[in-house]
Amino acid sequence: MQKIETKNAPGAIGPYSQAVMVNGMLYCSGQIPLDPATGEIVAGGVKEQAEQVFKNIDGVLEAAGCKRSNIVKATVFLKSMDDFAKVNEVYAEFFKDVEILPARSAVAVAKLPKDVMVEIEVIASL
Repeated sequence: MQKIETKNAPGAIGPYSQAVMVNGMLYCSGQIPLDPATGEIVAGGVKEQAEQVFKNIDGVLEAAGCKRSNIVKATVFLKSMDDFAKVNEVYAEFFKDVEILPARSAVAVAKLPKDVMVEIEVIASL
């Protein structure tokens, strides 16, 4: 098992790793819309938050030697299912050059860390 860490994504805000690599699989912790440089939630609405989440995911993937096309599963957590369409637009743009899209779940939850609007976790294969 290998711990993956990068400054191109927010550091863990609790007792967990940004990601863990084991047996050719990368398990990424959920990313929220924190700017890794400032530690602050990005300004704007759910689209801007989702864009930052995907930038953070890219940072973790890069640190592990993975690309977007390596993602096999994504889980999207939303503060409100009313934001599904807006987040889906950002999601589609993120994966626009990926031939085989990952499996995905999207759920609304009562509350997310730091009261953000969206959190996304991914699993990737090398």
